[in-house]
Amino acid sequence: MALVFFLIIAAIVLGLVGVVAHGLLYLLFIGIAVLIIALALSAIRFRRGGQSANR
Repeated sequence: MALVFFLIIAAIVLGLVGVVAHGLLYLLFIGIAVLIIALALSAIRFRRGGQSANR
């Protein structure tokens, strides 16, 4: 869960830097991609529920 929060925070920071800094619009797109990955990762973990990875 900490990984998902870290990825979301990184996506927000990259998005803000991409919007504010001129010429660094690619950081906004990287931030969007990181956010999508974080949401997909959390959806996979949520679907798995309480199952252990060792089973």
